[in-house]
Amino acid sequence: MNYSETLNYLYSSVPVFQHTGASAYKPGLDTSIALDNYLGNPHRAYQTIHVAGTNGKGSTSHLLAAVLQQSGYKVGLYTSPHLVDFRERIRVNGEKIHEEYVVDFVARHRSYFEALHPSFFELTMSMAFDYFRASQVDVAVIEVGLGGRLDSTNIITPALSIITNISLDHIQFLGDTVEKIAAEKAGIIKKHIPVIIGEAQGDVRKVFEEKADAMEAPILFAEEENVLRNSLISYGKARWEYQSTDYGLLEGELGGVVQIQNTRTVLTALRKLKELDFSISPAAVQAAFARVVELTGLMGRWQQIQSRPRIVCDTAHNVGGIEYIVRQLEKETYNKLHFIIGMVNDKDIDGVLSLLPANACYYFTKASVARALPEKELAFRASVYNLEGNTYPCVSEALKAAKAIAGKDDFIYIGGSTFIVADALTCH
Repeated sequence: MNYSETLNYLYSSVPVFQHTGASAYKPGLDTSIALDNYLGNPHRAYQTIHVAGTNGKGSTSHLLAAVLQQSGYKVGLYTSPHLVDFRERIRVNGEKIHEEYVVDFVARHRSYFEALHPSFFELTMSMAFDYFRASQVDVAVIEVGLGGRLDSTNIITPALSIITNISLDHIQFLGDTVEKIAAEKAGIIKKHIPVIIGEAQGDVRKVFEEKADAMEAPILFAEEENVLRNSLISYGKARWEYQSTDYGLLEGELGGVVQIQNTRTVLTALRKLKELDFSISPAAVQAAFARVVELTGLMGRWQQIQSRPRIVCDTAHNVGGIEYIVRQLEKETYNKLHFIIGMVNDKDIDGVLSLLPANACYYFTKASVARALPEKELAFRASVYNLEGNTYPCVSEALKAAKAIAGKDDFIYIGGSTFIVADALTCH
């Protein structure tokens, strides 16, 4: 099989949560452990950093990878889902996994996979771990796929664990309260392994404290660490500036108010990594924050894809993420806001819609995945919250319509789902 045929095989022969949702969800570590043993436990060949959380774990993972890369380490980065290219999930020093490796990995191990029946996520995670060993990485940043306790990635024993925050998402799998979700994500906390918590208050904080205490794991809460002298000095269309305690002025390439908390989390994690004998210089941190997109290939985080009219896309897709988006939009200057939105059918759709501004012009659409909520149903549910607009069968048609209507000083936002952003980046 060539690369295209190999991808078709992967998508058609194993369950893909990105496409089908619950039917592809496979909790538990038995299959991951079996795959890991079969491959000779590749993740033990290098150090790892484990990153969980409802929102912000992608930005946090990429920033950490960029810092370590700039510090002279050879860095593996495993994230999900991908936006445009499957190979985005598996990178070494920012470079995507080679197509030839994907083809060869599947060809060599296909007979074992077909007998074991792994999920798509389990299979690609094992591929990533194997590729990082073959690439002789020094350290790999591993993003949790879903939850934590039963996530496939939880077979690793990292140097550091990070949990960014907790919000209601994937409640059909993780629980219907933030405390239940926190308990699942706290499952990545390992015996004696330090853990960084990005945001946590009240009972959620208590969940993490009790789990860390039971595992005798040192715990730090980023909100309590004096890592930023000022949360934000200035923001604009291109750069955000932070005055850090340890590294001086940082120019952040990633925009949006959500990045303030992600920055705190990363800077707190760097303090702990230095205690663990990682060599990290101010110059490396400054370069990583300023060039994280270039260094790691990160996409879809308050990403500007056109200037006039300004078009920005973001992968925020739940109440916790959309709250930050709404706050950011309130800071922007424009004549008229155009909002291209689509969602998948297993999210808190009403919770998200209730947060959105009523004074925007809406373009209700549908992503090219089976889980996508039909655009007419989305528009109907949005009308309850006085959100008005037209429906479009695909993202390209919605974007075409918005561009035709928007003036040069208007603002077009694209979001509501990772898959909406993926379609937008593909068709733009």
